Amino acid sequence: MYSQVKVLAGGLVHIPVIIGVFYLVQTLFNKRALKFSVDNKSQKLDSKVSSIKAEPKKVSVSNPAAPKPVKKKHADVPVNIYRPKTPYEGTVIENYSLLKEGAIGRVNHITFDLKDSDPFLNYVEGQSIGILPSGEDSNGKPHKLRLYSIASTRHGDNFEGNTVSLCVRQLQYEKDGETINGVCSTYLCDIKPGDKVKITGPVGKEMLLPDEEDSNIVMLATGTGIAPMRAYLRRMFEATEKEKNNWNFKGKAWLFMGAPKSANLLYEEDFQRYLSDYPDNFKYTKAISREEQNVKGGRMYIQDRVLESANELFKMIENEKTHIYLCGLKGMEPGIDEAMTKAAEEKGLNWSELRPQLKKAGRWHVETY
Repeated sequence: MYSQVKVLAGGLVHIPVIIGVFYLVQTLFNKRALKFSVDNKSQKLDSKVSSIKAEPKKVSVSNPAAPKPVKKKHADVPVNIYRPKTPYEGTVIENYSLLKEGAIGRVNHITFDLKDSDPFLNYVEGQSIGILPSGEDSNGKPHKLRLYSIASTRHGDNFEGNTVSLCVRQLQYEKDGETINGVCSTYLCDIKPGDKVKITGPVGKEMLLPDEEDSNIVMLATGTGIAPMRAYLRRMFEATEKEKNNWNFKGKAWLFMGAPKSANLLYEEDFQRYLSDYPDNFKYTKAISREEQNVKGGRMYIQDRVLESANELFKMIENEKTHIYLCGLKGMEPGIDEAMTKAAEEKGLNWSELRPQLKKAGRWHVETY
């Protein structure tokens, strides 16, 4: 018989053997498991590769050659030659009313001499300049800068390249039974030839014309929003401008102009002359709110004219060479947007998708105030 000591000793002797066997079994199991995992992954990978080869990714090739619309960068454009702390004092050359008898309000054409500016205050069509009105505000501080769209071409109204012109409406509104006059607009409408005015700028690249001679230009303007449009049209159709620029406009220009009364139409004689001289290149559509009615019997606004011309207008917009310019009171934007939405729907287009595309391509230009 074995004593307890011998039994215990015998058991201890077999422990290393048991451990060795257990280790051997575990190693074999791990190797098989690893092999199975690798084989399984390999099979899945082969399956995915086969699937990719069998079902290639579908790519739209409806118009693979069509270029993506890219906003074109303009050549060097002068900006901030003069700043509020260091303005240029320009001399007033002329200041006269643009309105006819029976018109509403007060709108003036004002021209400043730039020939003594050093550095020279040059600009291009579609830019703005700042005006610092004289005097102080109610707190005893100098009046703040106001921006105005330039109404002349880079060569000025005299074609000598040393003047700049503005189209300014005097701001007036009622408050507590009292008529309030706008500070800067009144200042500008009241200045006389020979007066000195502090000028800053030029500023702005949003409203610049494209360089291509065969571009189409659609212009939507109300009131003094006609200022940059007047500059564009002079550049396109004035013979002296063509000679100086060596730029011969070959596209189509279409002006939509909104005014309360016929007597409030600005630069009308010039536009009628362009219509007569360039009937194939210029179209002029007016909306006289207090003298004309729309199809619903209400006042005729510029957005009503847009709706009337929807088909022709959107044929132009579908052309990648067409640019649209919008300038005037900020309140005109919702009406134009609504009209463009309806006009687009008639063509099976979505204006909420189209407008951002036009903006991204540098073809939708807006300056409202």
